[in-house]
Amino acid sequence: MGSLFRSQEMALCQVFLQSEAAYCCTAELGELGVAQFRDLNRDVNAFQRKFVNEIRRCDDIERILRFLEKQCQKEKVPILRLGENPLTPSPRELADLETTLEKLELEMKEFNTNYEALQRNNMDLLELKHVLRKAQTIFDTGEMGAIQDSASHAELMNSLTSRCGPVASGSPPREASISFMAGTILASKVQAFERLIWRISRGTILVRCSDIETLLQDPHTGEDVRKSIFFAFYQGEQLKSRVKKVCDAFRATVFPCPDQPQDIREMSIQIMTRIEDLKTLLGHTQQHRQQVLTASAKNVDSWTVKVRKIKAVYSLMNCFNIDTTQRCFIGEAWCPTQDLERIRMALLRGSEAAECSVPSFITPLKTNDTPPTYHKTNKFTSGFQAIVDTYGVATYREVNPAPFTVITFPFLFGVMFGDAGHGLVMTMMASVLLWKEKVISKQKDMGEIASTIFGGRYIIFLMGLFSIYTGLIYNDVFSRSLNIFGSRWSAQRSVYNLSEDAANNDTTFVFPTFQLDPTNTSSDYIYDNGPYPFGLDPAWQLATNKINFSNSYKMKMSVILGVIHMLFGICLSTFNHTYFKKKINLICEFVPQVIFLSCMFGYLVVLLFYKWIVFTADKSGCTPGLLIGLINMFLLKHQENPVNKDGTECTIYSFYPHQSTVETILVVVAVLCFPWMLFGKPLYNRWHTKRAHYSEVHNIDEATTTESSTDDGHAGDGFMDVMIYQGIHTIEFCLGVVSNTASYLRLWALSLAHTQLSEVIWSMALARGFAFNSILGVPVLFCIFSFWAIGSLCILILMEGMSAFLHALRLHWVEFQNKFYGGNGYPFEPFDLRQIHEGVMPEPA
Repeated sequence: MGSLFRSQEMALCQVFLQSEAAYCCTAELGELGVAQFRDLNRDVNAFQRKFVNEIRRCDDIERILRFLEKQCQKEKVPILRLGENPLTPSPRELADLETTLEKLELEMKEFNTNYEALQRNNMDLLELKHVLRKAQTIFDTGEMGAIQDSASHAELMNSLTSRCGPVASGSPPREASISFMAGTILASKVQAFERLIWRISRGTILVRCSDIETLLQDPHTGEDVRKSIFFAFYQGEQLKSRVKKVCDAFRATVFPCPDQPQDIREMSIQIMTRIEDLKTLLGHTQQHRQQVLTASAKNVDSWTVKVRKIKAVYSLMNCFNIDTTQRCFIGEAWCPTQDLERIRMALLRGSEAAECSVPSFITPLKTNDTPPTYHKTNKFTSGFQAIVDTYGVATYREVNPAPFTVITFPFLFGVMFGDAGHGLVMTMMASVLLWKEKVISKQKDMGEIASTIFGGRYIIFLMGLFSIYTGLIYNDVFSRSLNIFGSRWSAQRSVYNLSEDAANNDTTFVFPTFQLDPTNTSSDYIYDNGPYPFGLDPAWQLATNKINFSNSYKMKMSVILGVIHMLFGICLSTFNHTYFKKKINLICEFVPQVIFLSCMFGYLVVLLFYKWIVFTADKSGCTPGLLIGLINMFLLKHQENPVNKDGTECTIYSFYPHQSTVETILVVVAVLCFPWMLFGKPLYNRWHTKRAHYSEVHNIDEATTTESSTDDGHAGDGFMDVMIYQGIHTIEFCLGVVSNTASYLRLWALSLAHTQLSEVIWSMALARGFAFNSILGVPVLFCIFSFWAIGSLCILILMEGMSAFLHALRLHWVEFQNKFYGGNGYPFEPFDLRQIHEGVMPEPA
C-alpha cells in the first residue's frame, strides 16, 4: 500500500476503448485523474491526427470566449468566477455551445459596428455644433463682413501680413468674392496645418483656428482626444482644391457651413435635435449591449472550462492507437495499482453514458520501464513534498524524505531564526493565509511570488511555531529576555554598600560590574544550584560574557543536531537497501558508514554530554578542551594530566581514564572503514560474476544474478569501472562527513547573526525612545517604534527569514538527503481534468 513514506506502486496498463464510448470513457478517466497516458503516436504530425478538426473547433470557440471576455473587461462588466468544477460536456453539447457562441459573437460584432457608427455620427454632430457656434461668432463680431469688404488682393494680403508676416508680392489687386471652408482637426496638428496652408498658397489663404474646450471621444479607440476648429478663407476654385487636399492629408473633417447667419441658426437647431435623438439611441444601444454582456459574463468562465476539457479529451484521444477495424482505441497509461478498481468503474460509467453494449476494459502489462514516482499528498504535505522534489524527484519506491522534512525543516529554521517575537509575527502572518485560505484559493493569476507564498502557508506557519519554541529556549523575544519563572541568580544590595533609598532615588548611580559565582553560597551571592525551568536564565541578558556563553552553547548544539541528523539519514538508507534487496549495500555501505561517522563525530557528541554532566562549575579550572582533544585524537597525540598542589590530578587533557587507548581504537576503526567501503562491493560483485560465469548450475535465479552483479546500474561494467565509481562515492562520503558536520555550524552562525542584528536595531532605535521622560517622548516613541517595527519586519523577518530558509534547504538537500536519497525518478503527471478549473492544461506524457 502506497504512503508518503514510499511512493505508490505503479503498473503500466493497456486501455481498450470502444469507438462509441471512447470520448465518454476518456472524460471519466480525466475526471478521476489517476492515469498518466503515454503518447503512442509520437511519430505522427499534430495536423495529421484523427481529432485535429475537433481541436480546431475548440480553438475557435476559445477565441470567441476570449473576445467576449475582452468585451466584458472593456465595458467593466464583472465576470462571475466559477465556484464548482463542471463535468466534461458531451460532443453534442460542444455543437450546441459552438452555435450559441457564434451567434453571440455575430451579435456583439454587429453591436460594436453599429455602436461605433453611432458614436462616429455623434462625434461628427458635436464637432459640427462647435463649428457652427464658431461661425456664428465670426458673423456676429463682423469679422466675416470685414473680410468680404476687403475685395481687393492688396487688402487681403495686408490682412494676412498682420497674422503671418510679409509675403511675396502677387498679381495686381482685383475684386473677387471670399469663400471659406470649415472643419475640425487634431489640436496637435494645427501648427503644421497652418504652416502647410501658408506655403502652398504663398500667404493667399487666411486660416483661423480655435480649440474646442471639451474633450471628444474617439469612436474607434475609445480614448479622449482634443480637437480644434479651423476656418480657411480663400478666393477661387484653385485655392479651394488645394485646401481640400491639405485637409485630406491631415485627415481633417470638413463640414458644410452656411454663409448666412440665419441659415447657421436654423442648421444649429437641427443639429441639436439630431444630437439629442442620437444620445437617446446610443443609450438604448449601450443598455442592450450591457444586458447581453452581463448575461454572457455569468457563463464565460464555465464555458471556458468546458471547452478546455473537451479540447483536453480530444488531445488525449489523439495519443491512442486505433485497431485495424477502426472500432477500438488502444491506450497505455501508468496507474497506481490501488486505483485500478476505480479506473474500471470509471470505464463502466463511460460505457453506460455512451450507451455502448461492448464494455471498455483495462489490463496490466509487464514491462521493464521505470514507473513514475507518485506521492499522494494533501494541502498540508504538498509544500514539503515540493521542497524535496525541487532537489530531485525520488527514484521509484525509494524512501521519501518529505515526512521527516515536515518536522526537521521548520525545526532547523527555528534554530537559526531563534526569536520568539519574530516567530510570533511570522505565525500571525501565516495564520491570516490559513484563515482566508478558501477565499484566496479561488483567485486566479495571483502572480508567481504570491502563489509561492500561499502554497507554502503551512511551511511558514510551522516555521513560525518552531521559531517561537526555539526563541523561548534561547529566552530571546525581540532581543530581550523574559523572567517568567524567576532567575536562579540574585545579588544583595550589600555588594554595593548601597541603601534601599539610594537604590530607589539616585538615578545617576552607576552599578559596578561583578561576577556571579555559582560555587559561592554566601549571603551576598545567591545561586539556588538548580537549572532554570525552561530555556536560558534571564540573568544572561545582563551578563558581559553573554556572547561567549551563547556561542559555546549554540556551537555545541549545532554539532549535536548535525550528527544526529546525518546518522538518521544513514539509518534511512537501510529501508532502501532492504526493499531493493541489496544486502551487500547493508554490509559494505551502511555498516561502515555508521561506524565511520560514530567513531569520528559521534564520539565527539558523547564527549559533549559527558563534559556537561561530569564537569560542573567547581571543576571549571581543570576542564579539558573539546577542540584540542579532537585534534590530538586524530594526531594520536596524548599528554599526561598535570598534578595540582594538593596532589590531585587536574584533568586538563583527558576526560576519563584510558582515553588515549579508546581514541586510538576509534581512529584505527575509522581508518579501516575506508577500505571496507572502497573494496567491499567491487570485490563481491567480481566474485559473484565469476561464480555465475563458471557455475555449472543453469537454473540460477536470473533476477537475483542481475540484481547482485549489476548493483547500482553498472551492468556490463568492468572491475575498474566499478572501482572508480565506488572510489568516488567513498571519498565523497568520507570527506563529506567532515564538511557536512562543519556545515551544520551554520545553525550557530545564523542564530548569532540574527540575535546580534536584533539587539543592534533595538539599541539604535527603540531603546533610545524609552530614554525620554517628558511628554514629548510619546510622539517621539511612536515614530521610533514605527522605524523599529518596519526595520524588524523588513530586515529581521523577511531578509533574515529568507536567509534561514535557504540555509535550511541546503542542510536538507546536501547534508541530509545525500545519505540515502537518489532523486533519479520522474514525477507522476496524471491526465486530470480537474486541473483545468485551476488554470492548468493537462498534457499526455
